[in-house]
Amino acid sequence: MRERRGDGRGPTARRRLIHGAVAWLAAAAVAVAADRAAALDLSVDMTLVLAVDTSASVDAEEYALQRGGLAAAFRDREVAEAIAAGPLKRIAVSVIEWAGAAQQVQVVAWTLVDGPGGALALADRIDSLERAIPTGATSIAGALAFGTALLRTAPYETARRVIDLSGDGRNNQGQDVEDVRRVVVAQGVTINGLAILNEHPTLDYYFRDRVVGGTGAFVEVAHDYNAYVGAIRRKLIREIRSLTVSGRDPDPDRSPTPATRLPESRVRLAAAPPTAR
Repeated sequence: MRERRGDGRGPTARRRLIHGAVAWLAAAAVAVAADRAAALDLSVDMTLVLAVDTSASVDAEEYALQRGGLAAAFRDREVAEAIAAGPLKRIAVSVIEWAGAAQQVQVVAWTLVDGPGGALALADRIDSLERAIPTGATSIAGALAFGTALLRTAPYETARRVIDLSGDGRNNQGQDVEDVRRVVVAQGVTINGLAILNEHPTLDYYFRDRVVGGTGAFVEVAHDYNAYVGAIRRKLIREIRSLTVSGRDPDPDRSPTPATRLPESRVRLAAAPPTAR
């Protein structure tokens, strides 16, 4: 299902969409496991949300390949070395599943990875996951909004916040993904994409054009789910190694503006329960 765009929206309609995206983010920030006021007061090189596609296009075997690929990446020596090479030698990671506009679940709470032991513990935790969202539409916009709310309420201080979104389809439900991307990037968040091309051979171009954004943003490609394990490893290494990047925003249209900045929030983020489809 193709995403609708270019339907002659005027400035007023565009502003309404952007304000709708802002409202979505604000509404998502309702509750989180740890309140900002009770933060750990610990600085990390990066806070990273790993967003795993569990929409209807992802069967049980494909979900297992994503889960196993993520776990294998955190067991990889080069990933551990990349974390150790950072200025603070530690990052914080959370994992979410996403599908439709109201279907996002934080399946791994914020976890500090500050050495090989921490990376292996996180890998074991990912390996033990059971699928939380069995089916649903494909709302990349919803996943980005949910991931951003998690980043804003993470109990760690950092200068780099990243959403690492994997998916095999185009946004087909919820907000316009480009409007949400604009709001997310305005918060200083980088969106990177891992396009799985098993159903849409040109999905990487769609991700580059409409999904990724922010400083140093990029798209990694997996030609099918069997290639996911290598792709997520490459992607993590690149994300972790690019902790020192140019401050230039690659797209002036995505630069922060007063109209798209969100106020700081101390509210908590609630994981939306899966909805039956």
